Amino acid sequence: MKQIAILGSGRVGSALAKALTRAGHHVTFGSRDPEAAKAKWQGPDVQFTTIEQALQMAQVVFNATPGAGSLELLIPLQAVLAGKILVDVANATTRNPDGSPGPLMYPQDSLAERLQQALPQTFVVKSLNTLLSPVMEDPTILKGAATVFLSGDNKEAKREVHALLVSTRWPEAAILDLGGIQSARGTEALMAIVPFLVKSQGFKPFALSATY
Repeated sequence: MKQIAILGSGRVGSALAKALTRAGHHVTFGSRDPEAAKAKWQGPDVQFTTIEQALQMAQVVFNATPGAGSLELLIPLQAVLAGKILVDVANATTRNPDGSPGPLMYPQDSLAERLQQALPQTFVVKSLNTLLSPVMEDPTILKGAATVFLSGDNKEAKREVHALLVSTRWPEAAILDLGGIQSARGTEALMAIVPFLVKSQGFKPFALSATY
């Protein structure tokens, strides 16, 4: 069982919390207003604390905050994040007038790379950003095969995240290690297809797949 902190209690954070608590991990949400977040919560038994308290208790931290503001939020927390695994599931995009994801904010690199550069003592692993939140909660809801990608410079951190994914019902064969943190450029760029998928198929659970 891992002590896990989740930053962000929207659809993505909620889905992660449900999957991780079902797998037996201890989940704490870090929030600027823990009492307000707790009052809105309708999921399993989890804790709500301040962001700093949640990070201090955690072995693994999930960044489920909007990617556009992730750097601003996390850089001041460099000291408390030192030595921890940071699983970045966010996508840093602008927003179209209809609220759908727009162009990438960092088209020359990636949010994950910028986080790793800004947090050199933290082990950043990019994962789970190429699928909708219902699939994060339960990957078995899809009819076809899905792939969940891993990008990161630290092999041990990726092994830990790999084990967490397996504990939340991801098959071993569905987990693909793409290599170093620079490979997050590829998975983050895949977000460009999302508004077109939603327009074509509606807001249905989906994940991208690398099949061979």
